[in-house]
Amino acid sequence: MDLFQSLSAGQLATLVAVLTVAGLLAGITGGMLGIGGGIVMVPVFFEILHQAGVSQDVAMHVAVGTSLAAIVFNSLRSAAAHNKRGALDWPILRRYGPFVFLGAILGAVLAAFIGGAGLKAFFGIVATLFAIYIAFAPLHWVLAPAIPNHPLSYAFSLLLGCVSALMGIGGGTLGVTAMTLCGVAIHRAVATGAGLGVLIGAPAAMGFVLLGLGESDLPPMSLGYVSWGALLILAPTSILAAPWGARIAHALPVRTLRVVFGFFLAASGLRMLLG
Repeated sequence: MDLFQSLSAGQLATLVAVLTVAGLLAGITGGMLGIGGGIVMVPVFFEILHQAGVSQDVAMHVAVGTSLAAIVFNSLRSAAAHNKRGALDWPILRRYGPFVFLGAILGAVLAAFIGGAGLKAFFGIVATLFAIYIAFAPLHWVLAPAIPNHPLSYAFSLLLGCVSALMGIGGGTLGVTAMTLCGVAIHRAVATGAGLGVLIGAPAAMGFVLLGLGESDLPPMSLGYVSWGALLILAPTSILAAPWGARIAHALPVRTLRVVFGFFLAASGLRMLLG
């Protein structure tokens, strides 16, 4: 297809600049909130593709798939930055990580049966619901003093991976919420959420590559539903900015961190629902 081929040099430079800013913001929010940056990347890249004439079905799948691929790099960098501060909870990752990994594979499989409008609505609804929780939940509200060693915890880990893969986000949106409800300190939950992002992004991104191999309406420089052209901009910029977000997270009070987390969720969710 001739998508982007008619762009002038100025328009192409603007496109690169928008993706660069999105990558930097994704890195900062990923490092600060443990969300892998998908909350920023998915809406921005979807809008770029849709405005360029890509069908909604393909645009949303490519936005999600490319975000998942970028999340692998962003989350690795964020997790490393948090680990240096001793905030990464390795026992949680070892216990629940395999189930999150399997859930991400399941999410990629389910994406084959969901159209672009469905993925877009799913992203908006889940993000908005969790923004409401973050905004109104009491600061010290917990359901348990620690993560219970119960089969439901492993089932939720599977669900976490599946939902995150369908949204194109890391482990922070569901993971940070669940961990804080089970008595994990917010800074430790954010750090561990970054680690979960790696376990979500890697298998799910590969699934979106395979899922889109037969698609004829892909934008240029794509491998399946992953745009490697956009990834070449989003990945290095998000990696560059991830440590900045980690430093901000450890400098902010808990309440401020929760407000910022809720703001990004609400803004992204409502944009996808109303856009």
